Amino acid sequence: MPAKLLKNFDIPKYFCIFVPEFSLQKCDLMKNIRNFCIIAHIDHGKSTLADRMLEMTNTIAQKDMENQVLDDMDLEKERGITIKSHAIQMQYKGYTLNLIDTPGHVDFSYEVSRSIAACEGALLVVDASQGVQAQTISNLYMALDHDLEIIPVMNKCDMESAMPDLVEDEIIDLLGCKREEILRCSAKTGEGVEAILDAIVDRIPAPQGDPEAPLQCLVFDSVFNSFRGIIAYFKVVNGTIRAGERVRFFNTGKEYDADEIGVLKMDMLPQKALSAGTVGYIISGIKASSEVKVGDTITHVDRPCSQAIAGFQEAKPMVFAGVYPIEAEDYEDLRASLEKLQLNDSSLSFTPESSVALGFGFRCGFLGLLHMEIVQERLDREFDMNVITTVPNVSYNVYLKDGTMKEVHNPAGMPDLTEIDRIEEPYIRASIITTSNFIGPIMTLCLGKRGELVKQEFISGDRLEILFDMPLGEIVIDFYDKLKSISKGYASFDWHTNGFRPSNLVKLDILLNGEQVDALSTLTHRDNALDFGRRMCEKLKELLPRQQFDIAIQAAIGAKIIARETVKQVRKDVLAKCYGGDVSRKRKLLEKQKRGKKRMKQIGNVEVPQKAFLAVLKLD
Repeated sequence: MPAKLLKNFDIPKYFCIFVPEFSLQKCDLMKNIRNFCIIAHIDHGKSTLADRMLEMTNTIAQKDMENQVLDDMDLEKERGITIKSHAIQMQYKGYTLNLIDTPGHVDFSYEVSRSIAACEGALLVVDASQGVQAQTISNLYMALDHDLEIIPVMNKCDMESAMPDLVEDEIIDLLGCKREEILRCSAKTGEGVEAILDAIVDRIPAPQGDPEAPLQCLVFDSVFNSFRGIIAYFKVVNGTIRAGERVRFFNTGKEYDADEIGVLKMDMLPQKALSAGTVGYIISGIKASSEVKVGDTITHVDRPCSQAIAGFQEAKPMVFAGVYPIEAEDYEDLRASLEKLQLNDSSLSFTPESSVALGFGFRCGFLGLLHMEIVQERLDREFDMNVITTVPNVSYNVYLKDGTMKEVHNPAGMPDLTEIDRIEEPYIRASIITTSNFIGPIMTLCLGKRGELVKQEFISGDRLEILFDMPLGEIVIDFYDKLKSISKGYASFDWHTNGFRPSNLVKLDILLNGEQVDALSTLTHRDNALDFGRRMCEKLKELLPRQQFDIAIQAAIGAKIIARETVKQVRKDVLAKCYGGDVSRKRKLLEKQKRGKKRMKQIGNVEVPQKAFLAVLKLD
């Protein structure tokens, strides 16, 4: 009996749930859903293309339109990158299109992988003037691993520097697709965007899932709202979630009431229920970011699923640095600022630590160097915090002679040399795409950073990809800047972790007048220690202000001094008033000055300016 005729009978409404036509209706709704993401290298026009799509589907009113509308932070708009992923729903020709936006940098690759896992298709956007870049290839492989339908799009075709035919050849080599499958567009002018929307409807498959199965929702992002707590964004893989139901987060084991669920337009639209294939949000009064993990599974408490959605892992920080307030009384303000940042960015971790040179501060863990820069910038802009950041370093596995393993994030936490059996450092597989003109300087740079060449192959024309295995500790300071400099900005760089390897590392200490400055200590390879120590001493000699006593700057490995520089004292000319007379008078004045300098050296402190810490990052 058709469901619409049941209204004429005096039957309780819940009987309608068991009528087969109701399930068919849900399946029909799923056929009209398309979940997709956009894969692109930095500055290839991903955010601009998203703007044009929102405009053409009338998701956003013309009066509210602005550039990079999905990028909330000023920092994102200034740098032209997506830092925080977003999601938005569009309606087009009777279809529901869910764009699950992804961050555009290697530091956020885990977030990208979870966003990709929530999609059935992806737009591969390539700049017609720059061609295929390293980040494009990295994220494309991730999408192919998740069996996504790939729609190749060539953007910026209206530019004078565009090379559409050459770039099409690169895409064909990369994907093995037909030339007519590649869509040409200009996200800036809107040309060709309608064809992309049609391709999303035609080529990307509808989501698969059973609305009647136990609930399985994949969390792909979360944001903090100061009034409503943590809001989790998810895709319903199986089952149906209704407002007011009791739900559990599978990997954390926490249980909550689904106070509000809904879909994501420009604003959040509450709904009574969301079924399989739908992308939405849940508000359940969660106060701590640690209770919502990207990649976690949401299920019902009463009827839970048997297993979580595969692929979940904790966000693991790769780069560590000390963050200290310039004024000691700002310590509690800095703690409050980091806690607020952590609510919006669960991948940021911090623990209190103290330094003899810098006082009390925090040891912070970051996903990478860009992530570290962004946190520093946000501390300054959003919380008006002036901080000193120490030299970044990576995590090392230190194996002791008693067989135990200790994870060391800070050179100050290094065990005594006599207790260490071996030290293992993290390695990465680096992919560099460049033209043949710059192969020589790039090879020299990578080999100088203890890199091992894995392979090199031509992509098309004179552009080639070079793969290196390199220690992560060698690239966290200035590698990217040098790469861009020697390639005149044309080389693109991407990497992923590649396990740990034993290495001959030593702890290099910097001493000022015999006092160790723990914030300048670094772990470095023994072969590089002598040269690095000498350069640090020379740089500090330039930067430290002269005092009324000599400052000895020394680089040491254990008890062995390997380099020394001296900042000469500022001296008053005490002989100026002696004109003529006996030499003993002059000697007496000089001896008196010498005794004063010696006494001053015993009680005097050497202030290390912020420039000194920053200079270590820029050593040439």
